[in-house]
Amino acid sequence: MSFQAYLDAVQAKTGKTPAELKALAAKKSLVGPGVKAGDVLAWLKDEFDLGRGHAMAIFALLKADAEPRGAVEDRIDKLFAGSRSALRPLFDGLVERARALGDDVDLAPTDTYVSLVRGSRKFAIVQPVASRLDIGIKRKGVTPTDRFAAAGSWNSMVTHRARLTNAAEIDAELVEWLWAAYAAAT
Repeated sequence: MSFQAYLDAVQAKTGKTPAELKALAAKKSLVGPGVKAGDVLAWLKDEFDLGRGHAMAIFALLKADAEPRGAVEDRIDKLFAGSRSALRPLFDGLVERARALGDDVDLAPTDTYVSLVRGSRKFAIVQPVASRLDIGIKRKGVTPTDRFAAAGSWNSMVTHRARLTNAAEIDAELVEWLWAAYAAAT
């Protein structure tokens, strides 16, 4: 089950969005660097009858909010430092095309890849590796092609994977795949 699926299940069970649960946790002083998982799990079990897995998803959100994180651009700079710096122009070109899909496209970098999100829904990821960018695109029910292979075990949050080595590969076909994933992320 993906992280987003856990969050969706929590909302279905509690009738509360993750943001609403964060607000309730704050009222109970269950946010911040010193909060223990056991305290959050007990609260969510008592008040909403959530099991451990679903409660841990909410705890992960609370913990992420409590830990200082670098600004988005700082995290992206770190991801494209050193030997991967040559991939930054390719990444920037891809992001420019992705942002042209709509004014609600945001970037959510992790330590290993950058998610392309629409609202709170991830529709693609970009991961720099060696001399290329791996692009993961979420398009459920679409048959893989030679260019857009099944993501398989590479990343379970997306369905297809393409590899980019140069700017010419950010073409109409790639943008069409990104558009379809973006449109489905509503």
